[in-house]
Parts: sequence; structure tokens; C-alpha cells
Amino acid sequence: MLWVAFAVVHIGVAFLGFAMPNQPMGDVYLVYEKWSREWLNGGYDGVDYVGLVGITTKWVYPQLALLPMIFANGFSWIAGYTVGWAILVTAVDAAAFGILIGRGRSAGRNVGGWFWLAFIALLGPVGMYRLDGFTVPLVLAGSLWLVGRPWLGSILLAIATWMKVWPAALLVAAFMAVRRRMAIVGGALVVSVITLGAVIGAGGGAFALGFVSDQTGRGLQIEAPISTLYMWQAAWFMPGSWVYYSSDMLTFQVTGPFVDEVIAIMTPLLALAVGSVAVLGAYKAWRGASFVRLFPPLALGLVLAFIVFNKVGSPQYVTWLIAPLVVGLVIDRHSWWKPASLGLGIALATQAIYPLGYGLIMLTNPEPIGVALLALRNLMLIVLLVWSVVRLVRIPSHRRSPLPAHAKPVTVGS
Repeated sequence: MLWVAFAVVHIGVAFLGFAMPNQPMGDVYLVYEKWSREWLNGGYDGVDYVGLVGITTKWVYPQLALLPMIFANGFSWIAGYTVGWAILVTAVDAAAFGILIGRGRSAGRNVGGWFWLAFIALLGPVGMYRLDGFTVPLVLAGSLWLVGRPWLGSILLAIATWMKVWPAALLVAAFMAVRRRMAIVGGALVVSVITLGAVIGAGGGAFALGFVSDQTGRGLQIEAPISTLYMWQAAWFMPGSWVYYSSDMLTFQVTGPFVDEVIAIMTPLLALAVGSVAVLGAYKAWRGASFVRLFPPLALGLVLAFIVFNKVGSPQYVTWLIAPLVVGLVIDRHSWWKPASLGLGIALATQAIYPLGYGLIMLTNPEPIGVALLALRNLMLIVLLVWSVVRLVRIPSHRRSPLPAHAKPVTVGS
């Protein structure tokens, strides 16, 4: 039944990408296909030399993001590049899904599988037709292997990080929660050294970390939690507040009073929030917290800190919640069903905003009903962050703490 549901959900979500408004798969055929074809053509767009993103020009993504974009061309002969991308993501999802549910004998793993499928369905096509959709199964598989195969788990997390930065949060959580810390460090170092060596060897040393500076210079995206106040001001026609389209970032952003100061402070604030959660996790690890107690809430807290305090709030960011919530359900579904249910609510609200209700909030003066839905989604994200931090705080601070009877280590063979 799980595999039947897997097929139905992925076919249905792939189809919705073509049926829903506001181009939920636009990134795939507007930029992914373009970038990958330029690489396959040696830097030419068919007529002129435009260079290689990440090597000869600065890029918004880490360099390994090119791999899935190029791989999707291998399936484009079926029905075009966009369908090829959907097939590629579905194939990687299937591999991780098989690792998750195994032979279907573990109730916790089955619950995690059903949750993942429900999340995909409720979030809709934006979760599939974005680079994040490719990284999620890598992160989930890597997280499940951290205890039994820490080298392999770390390598998968590091590969995903060099595609999209967010999996670094789970690498940090893994370093603190896994006893074999040198394996976590070693796996990440191997991937990083090979990647940077290849980039520098190809002549891209000057742009090897260009994705970092590219993010810090961005404005306030309309979906970001920090933008909610400005969105209300724009909805109420307050002077100086409005929504506009950034042709550089291909996103809708919002402006208003003191927006430059807010933009300037958001990056340090993000670092402070993530650092605070990491310090709390480090303290609990130092006090002897086990992997099953520490890793899921720490991973969830770090990921949510990245989302809640980020000035960029793309809808696909909520896919980052999948791996920590699935691992939490696998380990202790009795304690994690409430935050998992809230995660499903976040996914549904996100799809209602994008692509279904995006026309309500991308106006110069957005509609109040659209802003209210956006504010509700952002409030749920904040509530989930608070839950994860409280969960971390409540981990017993002593060297040896008994585990819940229903909690089990996460290994491939369990």
C-alpha cells in the first residue's frame, strides 16, 4: 500500500505542476534547463558564449547543484526537460523511500513513510519542481544512516549541502548527536575537498563560494516571516510600502520604512538564532544526551531557525522540515505526531499561498486575505520552532538518561 500511495502521490503532484497557476515548475524550464544546456554546450547558449555558472560567473547555488540539473537531461527524451526533472526527483525519492520503510515491518518507519507522502501531496508541485526536492531524499537517507553508517550518512548530507546550503543544519546536528564525530567530519571534508578541488581545477576559484555573498545581498522576499509586517503595511496602502518584482533574483520582494536597516540586520540575526540553537544542542550533547533524544529536535530547530530568521522565504523551504520530522516519527512517533501534524498544516498553507493564492500577494498592494493566510503559515513555523527549542531544553541534563521504552536507534537494519 505504501508503494502504491508513493506512485499515486508522485504522479499526481507531477501532473499538478502543469495544471496549477503561477508556474509552480517555472524554475525547472526557465533556469535549470538553461544552465544545464549551457554546461553541456561548453558555455554556449546556442549562439553566444555566456559562460559556466559557478565557474566563470557567480551563482546563487553551490556548484554540485549542477549535477541534478544535468542528470535531468538524461530523461528529457521522454517528454521534455520538465518531465525529465519530475522523473529524476521521483527516482531519488523512491531510493530514499525504500531505505526508510525497508520491508514494511517497522511501525515507526511506516508512519514516517505515510507522513512523507502526505507532506508531498499537501505541499504540491513546488516541492517537486525545485532543487530542494532533489536534496530532501539525500538528506533523509543520510539522516537514517548516521548511526549505523556515519561515513555514508555524512557524505550524503555533505553532497546535499553542496547543492543547497540548508542541509548544513543537519550536518551540525549530526556532529553534536553522533558519537563517532570524526566520521561526520571526515565525510563532510572528503566531499568538500573534492568539490572545491574540482571547481578550482576548472578555473572557478574566484566564484567557489559566490553563493554566500549572493544570498547576503538579497532583499525581503514576500513570503519570509520577517516580511509579514511589511506585507500588512502594503495591504493597507501605508505610504512607502509596496510589493515589487526583483528581476535579478526572479522573486517578489517587499519594501517599506527602514527596510534597508532590516535587510542589514537579518543576516547577523540569522547567524545569532542558528548559533543559539547550536549552542543549546552542544550543551545537551556535552551533558550526554543520546542520539535519539538530541538529533531530531536539534535538526528541526536548526532548520527552522534558518527559515524563520531568513529574509528569503521561498515556498520550497518548507520541504526542509521533512527529514527532521520523519526521523522524529521513526524514533518516537508517540511524541512527534503533534509537531508532524503541524508540519502538514504548514505544507497545506504553503500550497494555498503558492501556487494557488499567489495572485493575492504579489500585487503592489496585496489582498488582506492572502496576507492573512501568509501570516498564519509563518505563525505556524514560529510555533514549531518554539516547540523544537522547548524539546531541546527539556532533554535531561545528566550523563546517563534512560530512553523512552518506545524509542529506538535509527539504523538501516532496525
